[in-house]
Amino acid sequence: MPADETPAKLPDAQPASGPTTDSKPKRSMSRTQKLLFFATGWLIVLMPFLFWWNTWFGRHLSDQQLTEYLHDDKKPRHIQHALVQIGDRMSHTDAKAKQWYPDLLRLATNPVEEVRNTDAWVMGQDTSAPGFHDALLKMLQDQSPMVRGNAALSLIRFGDSTGRPQIVALLKPAQITAPAAGTIVDADRPGTAIHQGGLVAKLKTDESSQPLEIRSPIPGRIRSVTQTGAKVASGTEIAVIDPGTEQVWEALRALYLVGLPEDLPAIRPYERDVPDVSNDVRQQAGETEKAIQSRAR
Repeated sequence: MPADETPAKLPDAQPASGPTTDSKPKRSMSRTQKLLFFATGWLIVLMPFLFWWNTWFGRHLSDQQLTEYLHDDKKPRHIQHALVQIGDRMSHTDAKAKQWYPDLLRLATNPVEEVRNTDAWVMGQDTSAPGFHDALLKMLQDQSPMVRGNAALSLIRFGDSTGRPQIVALLKPAQITAPAAGTIVDADRPGTAIHQGGLVAKLKTDESSQPLEIRSPIPGRIRSVTQTGAKVASGTEIAVIDPGTEQVWEALRALYLVGLPEDLPAIRPYERDVPDVSNDVRQQAGETEKAIQSRAR
């Protein structure tokens, strides 16, 4: 460069990349916003716990709570919770449980099916209680197959096999028919596990603006169901529900004691033919058949 030349003035250097400075200060979260954010997060965690806590039957109830729950007709699950707790006390021969025996007899005719079902099981925990045997015999005529079945199972503890036909029925699938003619507008999938009272399908009829809900009378698994869009006549089979494992297990154990040769056609499928059956159930079915054959000889 010649000596008399002055260098050209270069522009101020700028960073090639990176954050730019802002003359305005960053806005931080206010105290109120922080509290709301924290409260929302806490509720997300707390709500499932509260739901579990209020529906878990293992939660201990005091004597006063048991009495209150047994008379809480607005919340049937409270009644069930109390019944389960009383049944546990009875199984441990707690003499204090006898103070609620009149309530157990009263609840045998409760309008809620789940309450009657649990009550039938609980009354089988004490075969010395006056009135329980007669109440269970009457429950064999209940409109619910689950209540009839539980009553029959409890009667076995009394040495009474009057409910044997109801026990055999526990091994058979439930067939659900259409209460009226109409069109299936929604349906669950075959193979789906379902609880008692679970929704199987919806039926649209001409008589009602709202679809009829078709629900399962037993817990188990959907074997077959009429699919969406099908038109059905009144009385047509809509679904078949295979009974749940626990139901089958209890029925097989009872028939081990009181089963007859005429019950074998309902038992034998669980030895080899019914899918998704545990090895324990298959083994129990085999042992039950052997016991029945032995008594017949």
